[in-house]
Amino acid sequence: MRNFIWSLLLFTSAISMSFSQENNEKGTYLSTNKGQKIKLNLLDGNKYELVFYSGDYEVKGDSLLFAKNTATATNFDLSFKVDKKAKSIKVKFLDPSYYSFYIGTQKGKEEIKYQRISDIKTKIDPEWKETDLTFEIEKADFLYLVFEDNYNPTTVNKYALPKDVSEITIGYELAVLGDLKISGFFDRKTNQLIISEKSGLNPLVFTNEKDPQPAAKTSKVTPLESLSIANWTYPGKENVLVNEDFGTGLVAKDSVVVAVEDVATPAYTQYDFKLKIENNLNKAISATKESNNNKFLGVYVNSKKEAKESFDLFIKDQETQAGYSMYDAYNPVYDVFNYYLAGADDKKWLKNNKITNDPSVLVLNGQGNILAVAKSDLEAQKYQFSYYGDFYRKLLRTDAFLAMNTVLKNKKAGDADIIKAFNKAAMLEASYDYDSEDVVTDPNSTEFVFTKTPLDKKEVAASWKKLIEAHQKDTKSDIYLVETIVKEIKNQGFTKQLFNEDKILNDTDFLAIDYLLKHSDDIENKRAEFNSIVGQLHNVGSPVTEISNALQLNLYASQDGVTGNINKEKVNSIYKKIIASGKGNFDAYRNYFDYLGQVEDKDGSNTTFLKEFNTYFDNTLAGTSPIEKLDAIFAGLDSSSSYSYDGWNMFKEYHSNLANTAAWSVVLKPQNSNFLKDAIKWSEYSLVVTKNNPYYLDTLAQLYYKDGQKQKAIETQTLAVKYLSGVTEEETATEIKDTLAKMQNGTY
Repeated sequence: MRNFIWSLLLFTSAISMSFSQENNEKGTYLSTNKGQKIKLNLLDGNKYELVFYSGDYEVKGDSLLFAKNTATATNFDLSFKVDKKAKSIKVKFLDPSYYSFYIGTQKGKEEIKYQRISDIKTKIDPEWKETDLTFEIEKADFLYLVFEDNYNPTTVNKYALPKDVSEITIGYELAVLGDLKISGFFDRKTNQLIISEKSGLNPLVFTNEKDPQPAAKTSKVTPLESLSIANWTYPGKENVLVNEDFGTGLVAKDSVVVAVEDVATPAYTQYDFKLKIENNLNKAISATKESNNNKFLGVYVNSKKEAKESFDLFIKDQETQAGYSMYDAYNPVYDVFNYYLAGADDKKWLKNNKITNDPSVLVLNGQGNILAVAKSDLEAQKYQFSYYGDFYRKLLRTDAFLAMNTVLKNKKAGDADIIKAFNKAAMLEASYDYDSEDVVTDPNSTEFVFTKTPLDKKEVAASWKKLIEAHQKDTKSDIYLVETIVKEIKNQGFTKQLFNEDKILNDTDFLAIDYLLKHSDDIENKRAEFNSIVGQLHNVGSPVTEISNALQLNLYASQDGVTGNINKEKVNSIYKKIIASGKGNFDAYRNYFDYLGQVEDKDGSNTTFLKEFNTYFDNTLAGTSPIEKLDAIFAGLDSSSSYSYDGWNMFKEYHSNLANTAAWSVVLKPQNSNFLKDAIKWSEYSLVVTKNNPYYLDTLAQLYYKDGQKQKAIETQTLAVKYLSGVTEEETATEIKDTLAKMQNGTY
């Protein structure tokens, strides 16, 4: 831990100012340009005071507790531009300098994908001539901004992106001092206030000095969460060896710690990775097929004598780069290319495949099909061959189209091959622009031209339906089929990847969901091992959670105008099956209530919603210890639940708000009047969980009045008016006051 007292001394001892004698005006100066307000007092006798403010405090007994100032929770400053026609997001990072920044994107609940800003900068602007950095990212739901600091835990900030965001401008102000996790106590023997960090070491001692708290600079955009994480990392991040004690002759530069007396010593660990180069094309193709489903073969065609030398240098460079990515042990995730230098024996094969340009670079899949061709030298294309980057993703997509076409045209294709083809397509990274401008179509281009494979959407859908129907009598689940189903029902699968279309759940999807429910126990037993297969990336969640999330996404899709109508009967049936099975977790119920709350019964009532909620309330929430019951549910949340991240207060607020929503529907609709007594019970519960909420008090008062408890209603509505505050919407506050007046004069 960095000693915060020492940090203050270092900072203040290093201050110098350019200040002329003529303009030496005493007084108080404020600095706000570093994300926090700092007060500088210039005093008589050429003395100064430098005052840092950290937040609110609370006195408990003799203890003084300092609260973190939420306004300075992040030093990132964001602004957005919106354009519905935008197919990607333009990012402008203002002066990233040499700080260790990372940017991450996340679609829904998929894995976060991080990139280091300096890597992007180096690729776009190798000599770092430009101050600002502009680049593009794919459309996403969430943005993560990370500042990595060798002295302190890494700061990770999560932001929700506007739906049609087209441009993000990011600025960063490095705070003079980070957030200090400090507390203190009053020593009555000495009348001194003792302040220190959690460790209690090296405290500061104060004597009765109190300063006002100025408001800190606030960012235009507040992150959903801002976490301080020790030893922060992500899959594929290069690890750096950092000495924890920077006072022993070590210095930190560009995130690498090296000894002062030997600054050339690198701190990276590299695995000694070696590629095996086959001596003929058939062996090279076979080796690629056997090693990895997502591995490709790069073929270099060059008849010049010096080609072998340049090929060998290229191979050495690829081994080095892969070795750094693997760090200290072999990892097949980064071993995604084999290589082969074409020779005289391959002339016939090249002619048959119409490869006439010399030199050329080809990429083949494990079946020997050509996926991409560049009419250029290997030197010009070497930067493409990496696990990182868009080229590898485009190859995966090209291969998926080709694999799907192959099984559709092959009437003898086996069940395993069909599942594999659908899974290959479903597992592609989400894309929002399949025919982007950077895809080269000119056959004479020196850049890579990718093989185009047209697919018939109806033919693909028919094949998928046939596959799902064929597996309805399975006694055990096929985990790759399970993974493919989960992706498809969440609008992330092969339909989205191959045809860039969202859809409302259809009959085949519901049949696929039945497959997941039938095999839920078997899937639960298999998924941990499946998700941890070395060299493969899988993330199959709890079947019940995946299904309920898919049904929720289906509702969102219908609200966003996706063509098709929700099959309400089948959706209700799925939820009821989950609940009847006893496997209905919190997220399943939450999504179910959200769905029911947005659809009415045929008579205009909310009877279905209110019945289901009342059952949940009586079985799960009601009783003498509501907070303890909620705490037990919260402790058992699935790790993928959003409330695992949102925290206890949000979880508690959700339940009080849900109870109020159900109760309020009884106030609003006469068709729901049969639930009046239950609604009073729900409303009273909402106020046990969240006390003195004027909205909830208003609901309860009106329910009391409808139930004939008029005096109790007036007393409760009086409390609703009492607890109105400045944050209450003016229109709502007026309605609450008017309701009280009507109750009092008998006109309600």
